[in-house]
Amino acid sequence: MLQQTTVAAVKDYFLKFTSLWPTVKALAAAEDADVMAAWAGLGYYARARNLLKCARTVSDDFHGQFPQDRSGLEALPGIGPYTSAAISSIAYDLPETVLDGNVERVMARLHAVETPLPTSKPLLMEHAKALTPQKRAGDYAQAVMDLGATICTPKKPACGICPWVSACVGRETGIAPELPRKLPKKPKPTRRGTAYVLRNSAGDWLLETRPESGLLGGMLAWPCTEWAEDPTPAPAPPAHSDWQTAEMEVRHTFTHFHLILDVMTAFDDSEPNKGSFVPHSQFKPSDLPTVMRKVYDVAKHRFEMN
Repeated sequence: MLQQTTVAAVKDYFLKFTSLWPTVKALAAAEDADVMAAWAGLGYYARARNLLKCARTVSDDFHGQFPQDRSGLEALPGIGPYTSAAISSIAYDLPETVLDGNVERVMARLHAVETPLPTSKPLLMEHAKALTPQKRAGDYAQAVMDLGATICTPKKPACGICPWVSACVGRETGIAPELPRKLPKKPKPTRRGTAYVLRNSAGDWLLETRPESGLLGGMLAWPCTEWAEDPTPAPAPPAHSDWQTAEMEVRHTFTHFHLILDVMTAFDDSEPNKGSFVPHSQFKPSDLPTVMRKVYDVAKHRFEMN
């Protein structure tokens, strides 16, 4: 959960997950839809799919016990170099070097590395390795990550209370707040699409589960057209209904692009050509990923007016 997400955003999700599935075997036995629903709102949904695959691999192939070396950990779904290093050092106290965004920032300032990211990653890893102790590596890793998160912050670092203030070359040369430098980001493209929100006379909602691969994979969603920068003629909607265009469009930003969705709503009892109706009593907007909750927020007003 902490990959690309802050502790503040993760805390409530973590507590919910560990109360629902307190062991790796309990998580391995969970329904996919329940796990994806509990993850809804955290973003980067491939992490949830990998978490579930990882739990099942550990449960089925390792008798519920995680491997205790980096090579074994990296063979698990969703665990790469950063996560394997973090687990190895924090859980097993192995002298592995953890390099996340916070540590990169600390190393860049401590050594006045002006080469921009991501080009400077190998050099920052060298600096981080040189400081990683052979004993209590986990405590050290967490300390440096916390240093970056609370003192050596991206803006207005609190250098006056930093334990490395006297050793920081970036501060000595007056460039610490400017580091780490980053290569200019390419402008994000904008994609468009249409989301269809359909209800029947019983008040049920037409929803579908998105394909496992791709964006929002495995998540509950409204039927949508393809999201594209230059949309081709839209395919037929999920039912031949009297579709009405909502007054507001939905805007959402993903990692690599901006999305604008037109929202179409309708009442219809005919058999849809995609998705299935979820009874109103079982429908929870909180189970939807953020962009789909935005669609719901736009669509519900039209249904309330009818």
